Amino acid sequence: MRRLAVYVVLLAVAGPVRLAAWGERGHRTINQAAVRAIPDDGPTFLRGHEAWIVYLATIPDSWRSASEPFQKIIEDPNHGWFREQFAFMTTASVPRSRYEFVLALDTERRRLVAAGEQQAAALTNVRWTGTLPYAAVETFEQMVAGMRRYRAARDKGTDTRLVELEIASYMGRLGHYVGDGAQPLHDTIHHDGWQGPNPKQYTTDPRIHGRFESRFVDLMQLSSDDVQKDVPVAVVLDDPFDAVLAHLDDAGRHVEQVYQLDASGALTDAAHADARGLVKRQITRAAALLRDLAHTAWVRSAERPTFTPADNPTLQAHPRFNPATGSAPAARRTPEP
Repeated sequence: MRRLAVYVVLLAVAGPVRLAAWGERGHRTINQAAVRAIPDDGPTFLRGHEAWIVYLATIPDSWRSASEPFQKIIEDPNHGWFREQFAFMTTASVPRSRYEFVLALDTERRRLVAAGEQQAAALTNVRWTGTLPYAAVETFEQMVAGMRRYRAARDKGTDTRLVELEIASYMGRLGHYVGDGAQPLHDTIHHDGWQGPNPKQYTTDPRIHGRFESRFVDLMQLSSDDVQKDVPVAVVLDDPFDAVLAHLDDAGRHVEQVYQLDASGALTDAAHADARGLVKRQITRAAALLRDLAHTAWVRSAERPTFTPADNPTLQAHPRFNPATGSAPAARRTPEP
């Protein structure tokens, strides 16, 4: 609880933080490497829109200005996943619905208030937990819907240019969220300096965020050529939501490594092997996941949708329908035999 108390004090002094993972170079590298790794049996039409997809890699950060408050309120949480703030959930129990997640947080917040834990309660909300996996999978499903319409237009012999641009826009936006999730400091409360108990004396300087994701990435002059050969062969994801959660959990395991690299001065040395290795690992993993999400969307778009009570989450007949949200959580997809 001391950690949370210190965190609240720091927020009160410094004000809300604004996360912008990887900066322009890192985000664009992810999107470019992903497009170039699309397999020949995937959505190859996206290769022709590489420049557009790369351009869009940083655009979601522009939706977070206080001058557009409605957009900022919905968009800010989509860029982080601060796992320590909702440790009462396991990864397996994270709701498969944005609204179910919001309700679960509010239930926990009310419990904390009743228990007199006001400071912890103040951080138990989507602004300080993040909603990144929901933004990612919601955008993935927009790609599926767009690709289904692309297939229909192609099969009819009609012009597909506009729907291609639409799908490319989804991929560009999805790349931003996947990229953010690969940056370890987007998966922790220690995103802008170490918070709370600090026995290892890690820096509390909020600028560590930029030192790692922007300054060092620019210093090492990262490009898609640095990671392209390491992007693995495309796979069809069994369950995209589970894949995104695993991606975030994996990145979160490298939080202390970022702080250790910073403390050693590695982030000022463009040739530092461990620092370069971490950046390339995370950028490559993000590019691979973005490509796999696009490829999976392509495969799913060829499937015929079903609309039984067991499939449609908005039907009251659904066995898991929740009247508090007006829907049921999304079902976990069963892997193909």
